Amino acid sequence: MNRRRLITAATAVALGLPSAARAAPNAELWPRWQAHDPAGRRTVDHSAWAGFLSRRRRSGPDGVARVAYASVIRDERDALKRYLDALSRVPVSELARPEQFAFWVNLYNALTVDVVLDHWPVASIRDIDISPGLFANGPWGAELTSVEGTALSLDDVEHRILRPIWREPRIHYAVNCAAVGCPDLAAEPYDAATTERLLSEGARRYVADPRGVAFEGDRLVVSSIYRWFDEDFGTGWPEGVLAHLETWAPPETARRLSTRDRIDGDRYDWSINAAEPPGG
Repeated sequence: MNRRRLITAATAVALGLPSAARAAPNAELWPRWQAHDPAGRRTVDHSAWAGFLSRRRRSGPDGVARVAYASVIRDERDALKRYLDALSRVPVSELARPEQFAFWVNLYNALTVDVVLDHWPVASIRDIDISPGLFANGPWGAELTSVEGTALSLDDVEHRILRPIWREPRIHYAVNCAAVGCPDLAAEPYDAATTERLLSEGARRYVADPRGVAFEGDRLVVSSIYRWFDEDFGTGWPEGVLAHLETWAPPETARRLSTRDRIDGDRYDWSINAAEPPGG
């Protein structure tokens, strides 16, 4: 279990804070995953993930991307399992960095959908309480797969590989934690050629959405992602976060952000990002 997750969870309990207020893990590099081949030409086949997304990812009336978990049939479940098994056998250390980035993002997102399906129906991914540790909740600390013979959790992929290696704040728009408050699950897999476009599209879409940035009268309320991971956004909270938001915001929102020197609040909706009610 990540030490910071344990400490902050214990502190939150002691203070009576809601679990959503608990801080996220630091970006702590796992050196084992630094290996790559700058001249590598190997690619990874993500067509199975593309097929799943085309069938089961849906945009709701509010524009939020959701997954039709309840409609997934056995053949689709089996195909998703085979895709994840294929990813576990990829010699990722032999890939070039752009191909690695796409590999890790797709692995994270497909694993998240898979673990939700394994425990469906659930009202929130935090109800999938399989992580080790007294104060842990959700599936993020559980070892769900292996790559190159090394067991991995979702926390490992996000906080020990993606964030510390790439140091790219838009990673937070790429990985999806199956919550309504999260940036949307992309409609297509990441690959080396599409990564920059998908990262930018994800940033613009989320910052333009009230889940990311909302003005409520004179108050500025943002997604809790920006507080939990403020270290990833330049100089942090609030200056670095404000600068990041202004960069990706639509013109009128950017204008209003440019006059701000504070953020008045943050929030996050942990409801499952399901196209149907969990019991439906």
